Amino acid sequence: MPTETFSLRAGLRARFTYWRDRTGAWAARHGQLAAGLHEFVVFGIKQAWACLFGGLMVALLIGTHFWYPADAPIARYDALTIAAVIIQIALLWLKLETWDEAKVILMFHVAGTGMEVFKTAVGSWIYPEASVLRIGGVPLFTGFMYASVGSYIARAWREFDLCFSQHPPLAVTALLSLGIYANFFLHHYWWDLRYVLMALIAVAFRRCWIHFRIDRVHRRMPFLLGFTLVALFIWLAENIGTFTRTWLYPNQLQGWEMVSIAKLGAWFLLTIMSYVMVTLVNPPRPVSDA
Repeated sequence: MPTETFSLRAGLRARFTYWRDRTGAWAARHGQLAAGLHEFVVFGIKQAWACLFGGLMVALLIGTHFWYPADAPIARYDALTIAAVIIQIALLWLKLETWDEAKVILMFHVAGTGMEVFKTAVGSWIYPEASVLRIGGVPLFTGFMYASVGSYIARAWREFDLCFSQHPPLAVTALLSLGIYANFFLHHYWWDLRYVLMALIAVAFRRCWIHFRIDRVHRRMPFLLGFTLVALFIWLAENIGTFTRTWLYPNQLQGWEMVSIAKLGAWFLLTIMSYVMVTLVNPPRPVSDA
């Protein structure tokens, strides 16, 4: 990679560190409230940076919904696919994303596209617009929407220096992940085991804590709470996706309405599966090693 691509990432990090340290010193001199507010702002900036890929994809959904020309020579969905590929290449070339994170995105693209092909075939949701770059009823950009979940987890892992206490064995989490993925397909023909899987996840991770570093000190929160919050934000993003008519559920064909809050459970399961896939390239580090 050219030296200047490395210096861009290093320069951004140096500027952020300089800003964080200067404002942190000011906040420390002005009491606990100012210090807490400073840490909250730093947390928000790091979260936004971790959401870079997903945020760009959501921005594309909104932008193309309101401003993409109806008579454009390339269909909107195909433009989204091309844009997603360009974003991925740019992030790697600029070293704003690591190759390990790219591996996660590729795994999610394959797993997500496979699930999308099945779900659209059985009528769970549809993509109402025409496109050329598609498999069955699924435009190829959809794999990147799933991949952005994995990208967020991988980037947050690095930005917040994540480590864990009381983490269940990886063999257990791998089995849970396989069960989650299988249930997305099998529940159409057999019992829906999502609540059984949620109960098993709750048991497996009941004592697990995520330890994350915002500034210089590691904070912690229960693993299950952290991933419930991630699922909530994905559910909000899904509402943006259906509002922009990028995809639609059957009850939204005659007019938009919010995605059922019951979908939050499905997104929680997906975030757990996403997390387990990330651990394949980045095994969880015990807090004793922090």
